[in-house]
Amino acid sequence: MSGTDQPRTRLTPPADATAPVRHPDAPAPGELLGAHYERCFGCGTGQPHGLHLEARAGDGVSVTAEFTVKEAHQGAPGLAHGGVLATALDETLGSLNWLLRVIAVTGRLETEFVRPVPLGTVLHLEAQVTAVHGRKIYSSAVGRIGGPDGPEAVRAQAVFIEVKVDHFIDNGRTSEIESALADPDQVKRVRAFEVNP
Repeated sequence: MSGTDQPRTRLTPPADATAPVRHPDAPAPGELLGAHYERCFGCGTGQPHGLHLEARAGDGVSVTAEFTVKEAHQGAPGLAHGGVLATALDETLGSLNWLLRVIAVTGRLETEFVRPVPLGTVLHLEAQVTAVHGRKIYSSAVGRIGGPDGPEAVRAQAVFIEVKVDHFIDNGRTSEIESALADPDQVKRVRAFEVNP
């Protein structure tokens, strides 16, 4: 292995991984999670062309989410861009960390595109944490068209890595970090760094 080679983060949890445990202070099932940061492309309301994805806490360590595929989200004429669909999966999977009450970032995301998603479609997403091993959080998600029980359009598996808030402060652009930290709304200030897929 050369100095630049890194072991790949596997999507299958090791045999000694544990079942996920919902944090006692996690949002209640059915509760809207809201945006962690208003300028987040996935969930923020301050991004005109963002996904404006809305996630709700589910039972156990699961979430559901929806977003509408708009004209700005297309790749091929009349169809959602695959990268946008991967972003929707990533955002939904990242929302799971609210239920564990940890700060985590995407370590690895593997997506599978099952069928095209036309413009105007409401994509119904569901995700769950499958296992935890040290700082690694294993999860999976599926996106359906036509309703929560509709045909699968996309699915993903992911590993999120638990990090400290310094990860964002040390690596983010200074002006945005300072703006988020200066927000007089203490809840918004904390949420900006709490979960960031």
